Amino acid sequence: MHELTDQELYEAIEYARNIDEDTGRSIVEKFQVEQAALAQTIFNIFPSLIAQQNQDMATIFMELCFDTLCVYEHAFGNVPPQSEAWLEQQMALLDVEFQSLIPEQQMDEKIRSRLKNRFSERALNEVTQLRLIEVMNESIDDFAAENTARVPTVKFTQTMIFTVIRLFSNLYAQTAKP
Repeated sequence: MHELTDQELYEAIEYARNIDEDTGRSIVEKFQVEQAALAQTIFNIFPSLIAQQNQDMATIFMELCFDTLCVYEHAFGNVPPQSEAWLEQQMALLDVEFQSLIPEQQMDEKIRSRLKNRFSERALNEVTQLRLIEVMNESIDDFAAENTARVPTVKFTQTMIFTVIRLFSNLYAQTAKP
């Protein structure tokens, strides 16, 4: 896997956003069958967390997750198989790292510093689709700007879409390793 060029990203996003409803439904159903744990996390658990704060933001989040799924499949092929254990491991790593970024979270400062450094190192050493994250964040910002009730949920929604993109990046990178 490689970081997508602007042209590749644009083409993949255009592909995702121009899929008809029947094809879209088919893509999601296939994903839910072949990647049950990941699909449950992305399309049920994460949106329900966002919906606790704002239902509109949960809806746009699911749309952006669909776009993300389509971008990766268009650019890199079918989603590689993964186990529930893999997903649990990824979520545990991300959870601990995210906790270290929350100043209000009680944590030994040495541990916080190490986790922040690990988070930064992993972000720099892994292939992460930074432009895709930027595009998704812009979409979230634009959607939230349409209604001020959505604004308090922007950062949380952006964190969740970042998590989804990182999960997909890790999944595809894992299968690319020899």
